[in-house]
Amino acid sequence: MARLPRLALAGHTHWVVQLSHQALTPFVDEQDRMQYLAALQLAAQQEDVQLLAYALCDGAVHLLLTPREGPSLGRLMQAVGRRYVSAHHRRHGGSGTLWNGRFRCAVVEPGATLLEVLCFIDSQGADISRTGQRHRTVGETAGPAVPALADPPAYWALGNTPFDRQAAWRQRLADGLNPARTDALLKAALGSWAVGSAAFAQTVAEAAARPAAPRPRGRPRRTAA
Repeated sequence: MARLPRLALAGHTHWVVQLSHQALTPFVDEQDRMQYLAALQLAAQQEDVQLLAYALCDGAVHLLLTPREGPSLGRLMQAVGRRYVSAHHRRHGGSGTLWNGRFRCAVVEPGATLLEVLCFIDSQGADISRTGQRHRTVGETAGPAVPALADPPAYWALGNTPFDRQAAWRQRLADGLNPARTDALLKAALGSWAVGSAAFAQTVAEAAARPAAPRPRGRPRRTAA
């Protein structure tokens, strides 16, 4: 079966997942993570892509990105890969890619679903060098080692003041996500499908001219003549 084209729609928020090779560690230490974030911030500026969240895990990278143009996502990830992988090999030796195949990319429905994905990514670690959660929990501003993050409208709706929104987000992270819901979100992301309702998946499929949700298993039912 031919591989489906990647879902990448202008103006929509995308959950990008990049898995590492099992035998390789993409981030040995904090300096590695800082180098990755520097490459990410530069590429996002050059490609005019909003960065909403990131999590640099031991075996994967999770990003929440909103591109002005669909093709910008692929160019951003290529630029980050070139800069970071070469810097990683200069420090630690080795050659070749650090990643297990091409990155996965899923379009996320605005509103409640986007907040769920944002919660998942922000919950991947309290270390400032691993996630950007402190931007929304304590109002930490961007700096040389901290990329500038954008907030979706659903986050702004959590409170009337920054302190209200930060308190609400800390509680949201403390409550966490239902494990079954987390599995469903991850399955959609790793499958490069739309993450959200069936109606949203249909809208994405029409805009992208490709399926945005897995087809039901088995043969189609026969209809009466």
